[in-house]
Amino acid sequence: MANPTEATPHPAPHDFMEFLYAWNLRMGVGTPGVHRRIARWLMGRCAADDRRLLLLAFRGCGKSTLVGLWCAWRLAVQPELRILVLAADHTLAARMVATVRRIIGRHPLCRHLLGGDEAWAADRFTVRRAGAIREPSMLAQGIGGNVTGTRAELIICDDVEVAGNCDTRAKREELRERLSECEFVLTPDGTILYVGTPHCADSLYAPPDADDAWLKGYRRLRVPLLDAAGRSAWPERFPREGIDAVRDRVGPLNFRRQMMLDCADSAAARLDPALIIRYREEPDYREANGRPTLSLLGRRLVSGGGFWDPAYGRPGIGDSSVLAATYADGEGNHYLHRLAYVTQDPDGDPDPATQQCRKVAAIARDLLLPVIRVETNGLGKFLPALLRRELARAGVPCTVVEHNSHRAKTERILGALDPALAARRLHAHEAVFRTRFPQEMAEWKPGDPGARDDALDAVAGCLLAEPVRMPGVTPAPRGAGWRGA
Repeated sequence: MANPTEATPHPAPHDFMEFLYAWNLRMGVGTPGVHRRIARWLMGRCAADDRRLLLLAFRGCGKSTLVGLWCAWRLAVQPELRILVLAADHTLAARMVATVRRIIGRHPLCRHLLGGDEAWAADRFTVRRAGAIREPSMLAQGIGGNVTGTRAELIICDDVEVAGNCDTRAKREELRERLSECEFVLTPDGTILYVGTPHCADSLYAPPDADDAWLKGYRRLRVPLLDAAGRSAWPERFPREGIDAVRDRVGPLNFRRQMMLDCADSAAARLDPALIIRYREEPDYREANGRPTLSLLGRRLVSGGGFWDPAYGRPGIGDSSVLAATYADGEGNHYLHRLAYVTQDPDGDPDPATQQCRKVAAIARDLLLPVIRVETNGLGKFLPALLRRELARAGVPCTVVEHNSHRAKTERILGALDPALAARRLHAHEAVFRTRFPQEMAEWKPGDPGARDDALDAVAGCLLAEPVRMPGVTPAPRGAGWRGA
């Protein structure tokens, strides 16, 4: 059988812009400048017959939708084309295939592709084309799927790097090994297009001059949210105030990676205790009209709880057993009200675990904590049952939740504290600054195995925990907790 790429002439480079404008006109939307820039780049690379391409564009740019339109245009001009879409998982890849399928079904320039004999599925479809070609016109596959035996003239690697598959060296090596299979799937004159944003320092998309750059010889288009002069790439959708809000929500490190496309090292991140807002006041508990409320600094608190990262070592030796207790108001501010380094007498009575549980129960009673999450990785496995017993003995109505962490500790700490500090939404009681916590924060270096991070991990656990909001429909009956639950 003849090579499918020789069945029809190479697509004309100016057609895609017309294709894009026709689709947006049909959808009743405009074509922003950032999309025109990407479309011109895709046309230029196609005209130059460049076959190794990398498109880096900020999150929310609509790059996947635009690449989907490009795939539909390629099929419209060259129906015998075979396209393979790879993504971090099968669901993400199937979303792009479904998008292209909808475009082909509705675009006026794709009517000649309809009416193929084969059924269209969620993750694959075949357009009307000449010849008997084994592979579908477009196929979705997760990066962990089996593509052996598949052939394609165009491979789209759409967001193959995500936070969950690049947070360790072993995962990054496995990702690269799986992506190397693309060279055996691609036809000799085929094209590979990577589309995504960096998620780590050792990213697939590292600059070509970096050591061991994976995509060293690829032609690149890099579209960060802000240019060198600080202008937004899409001012209608991302005005200045919107950009500031995004930076506050995700934190400086993730903003640099996801929006500015910088493969920033987490070691460059620093947690500055000076960004924490201090306060001296204590929570104020009141009941009005049978409804209990808890307020702090004149703001009503809507959620709160503790996170306990336990340890059994002797005081001053090994890891510390740390309990962090925080509140949150309805405006997204967090209040680190207590940070306790829980100690015990190894030779005392009762046993050290029970001693610690009694101290934690006393703190929960004093602060009216509705929930305490206990880190059960390793030594904390049997503590939740002991803590429930001590809370019951003390008459404290507090729920104990077992928590098992699956993310790396560095990612948890940065993911929780970096955005809160950047947005100036983390407050801490004056007593917290009399503990080792400020020094631990100032001296902490991501990836340093000798760094003290027990308190940071406990505080991060509080901030990352899903808050339980107060109901706002009917007044709570008398006797309910201060959260109204």
